[in-house]
Parts: sequence; structure tokens; C-alpha cells
Amino acid sequence: MNLLAKLEADFRSAMIARDSETVALLRLLKAALKNEMISLIKPELTDEETTKVLKREAKKRADAIELYLKGGRQELADKEKVELALIKKYLPAGLSEADIQKITKEVIAEMGSVSPSQFGMIMKAVMAKTKGQADGAVVSRVVKELLS
Repeated sequence: MNLLAKLEADFRSAMIARDSETVALLRLLKAALKNEMISLIKPELTDEETTKVLKREAKKRADAIELYLKGGRQELADKEKVELALIKKYLPAGLSEADIQKITKEVIAEMGSVSPSQFGMIMKAVMAKTKGQADGAVVSRVVKELLS
């Protein structure tokens, strides 16, 4: 079952169970996916494209949580945390920091001697090898640690 079909099945289940919060979030996710289909002029999205949209939505929720906490709005932050947890249920498991370090060390070994000025080249190579499974901020931190 592809990701879009799983999302649709969970949407139907949530509607039958009358879980209004889940239905509302899944409806928003379906709308975001539909907008992506329209912008790409495609009748259906691949799992990779669907994952990209879901990651974008998860990032929006994470940013909102941060802003709500800064503004002292704990109840809204909690609501966003619940939504983020639900979105993460559909995302593939990302790479651990140890895996990212291993890949980064391999890239640095392939490049030979590297300096901090080659940070961008190393980041590009590591991100290409991880194929979207790693968070860019974590990769950036690992690369900086290994270059220093």
C-alpha cells in the first residue's frame, strides 16, 4: 500500500470513528498533497513526492511549536505537537546521528584532504547520499564537528 492510499484509508477510519482532530489534520494533508499534484501537473504523486510534502508540513508544525512556546501559548503548542506526531507516523524513519557521521566520514575520506572552506561541497555530497532521509541541520552540525 502506497503512502497516499494509507493516508486515505486512515482518513476514512478517522471519519468512521468520528475523530474530528485527526480528520481535520488528514484533510489538511490531503489538500497539501492535492495542491502539490496541481503544481506539478501530475495525476498522482510518487511516494517520494508525498514524503516531501509531508516533511514540509511537519516542518511547519515544528516551527509553529517553537513560536507558540516563545509566545507562552502552551495549549496551542500542545495541539501542534499532537499534529506533528500524527504526521511523523507517515514519514519514513530518518537516519540516526551515528549513521550520518558514518556517511560523512566516508564522504570526507573519498574527497581526500578537506578544509572548512569545502563545507558546501561536503554537505552537498552527504545530502545526495542520504537521499532526504537526514535532516539538513543535523548533517550540517555533524559536518562542522568533523571539519573542526
